[in-house]
Amino acid sequence: MKKLKHIDTWIFDLDNTLYPPSCKLFDQIAARMTDFIVARLKVNVVEATRIRHSYFQKYGTTLRGLMLEHGMEPHAFLDYVHEIDYAPVPAHPELIDVIGRLPGRKLIFTAGTRGHAENVLARLGGAESFECVFDIVDANFIPKPDSRPYEIFLKNHDVAPERAAFVEDLPQNLNVPRSLGMTTILVGHHDAASLPAHIDYVTDDLAEFLNGALK
Repeated sequence: MKKLKHIDTWIFDLDNTLYPPSCKLFDQIAARMTDFIVARLKVNVVEATRIRHSYFQKYGTTLRGLMLEHGMEPHAFLDYVHEIDYAPVPAHPELIDVIGRLPGRKLIFTAGTRGHAENVLARLGGAESFECVFDIVDANFIPKPDSRPYEIFLKNHDVAPERAAFVEDLPQNLNVPRSLGMTTILVGHHDAASLPAHIDYVTDDLAEFLNGALK
């Protein structure tokens, strides 16, 4: 793909991007979020579930809502909700191989924690393939698609956006990268005909797409 030949920095979202949604890791995380809210806010499961959904919709993450509305310290929450079973994530040697062969730098940008990313990458077989993990702590607990974490990321890692590609499974999280000059790659089963203009490429097979980028 000649249009990707200028890319020297590859930025990857983690969840449902480097592994498929069928692994359902977030189902486990969501259940533990609910349990945490029940225990800390002294509410029942129904109310805790409502709070979890409401804060996610309003603030971008449940954690952000808990911090802003209840003054909650984030680290205990993050540690608790990521105590999950990572066995559903399968090894993906084809994907890890092609990421390793991409020219330039490879970085992870996740709304999870560094520990969560390391656990996922260990299952995939590719922890050594990435220069670093930029996580929700690095982002000052501000989630995508807010512009601030992207700006922090670019500054902290000295990334030139016009030579960077951002790989992500949620269309709304690619709006800011495109506005900053990055090439955007959407992963998953999406209707290409109805995608917004800030999406440059869409693929439901990331390994195959990246192999094509090397040709």
